[in-house]
Amino acid sequence: MTLKKIISFEWDAIAGIIAAVIALILHLLHIVDEHVILPIVLALIALLLINFMRHTRNNEITAEQVQHALQAINNIQSTLKAPDVVLVGPRHLRSANEQFVRQMSGDTLWYNLCMSMYKPQPLFDALLRPAVENPLVKSIQFVLDESQRELWQQEIQPKIAACNGSEKVRAPRWRDLSKTVSFILADNQSSGDTEALLSFWGEPFMAQTTTHDVPRFIFHVQKNSELLPHLVELERNALPRI
Repeated sequence: MTLKKIISFEWDAIAGIIAAVIALILHLLHIVDEHVILPIVLALIALLLINFMRHTRNNEITAEQVQHALQAINNIQSTLKAPDVVLVGPRHLRSANEQFVRQMSGDTLWYNLCMSMYKPQPLFDALLRPAVENPLVKSIQFVLDESQRELWQQEIQPKIAACNGSEKVRAPRWRDLSKTVSFILADNQSSGDTEALLSFWGEPFMAQTTTHDVPRFIFHVQKNSELLPHLVELERNALPRI
C-alpha cells in the first residue's frame, strides 16, 4: 500500500469510529457509565458533521470547476469552423460513396464520371442503384464525355432500366469534356443542403488500369463551401457535342 493511498484515508472519521466502539465496549463491560459515553457520542457527531461539510464544499468546488471546463469547451467548439472539403482515402472510399448516394435527395447532377466504374453489377448495385430507387431523389442528370456513349448504351442504360424509379434518370447530356474533374452534386438529407463528391482524373487521385480508371481519392465537399457554385458553373460552361 502506497503512502499516498494511506494519506488519502479519512483518519478523523476512522478515529471517531474507533473511539465510539471503544466507549461502547467499556460501557457494556460496566467500566464507564453513560456520563462518559454521552460526550464521546456528541464529539463523534460533531466530527462527522464537520467531515460532511468539508466534503460538501469540495463537491461544490469540483462542480464549479467542471462547469468552467464545459464552458471553455463550448467556447472552443463555437470558434471552430467545419472544413469545407474532406479528403476520403482508399480505405473509406466505397463506404463514403455508398453513404452519399443513400443520403442524396432532390435533383442530382453526375458530371464527367467514368461509366466503367458502374459496369460490374455489385458496384452498380452499391453506387448507382440506391440513387435510382431512392424516392427522395427527383431526377438524375448525367453530363458525360462523348467517349462514354457506347459504354452507357451497352452496359449502364440496361441496368438502370431494370431498376425501380428508372424514369427519373434523364437522357445524358453529351459533351466534349477533358479528363480533369468529375463530381456528383446533390442535396443531402443529413445536412439539409447541397453537397458534392469531387474527384480528379489521373494520378494520384485515380488509378489507371488496362481497362478502366479506378478512383483512389475523392473529396467530400461540405455544404456552404465556396467550391459548390464553381462546380455548377463548370457544368453550365461545358460545350455540347457538335
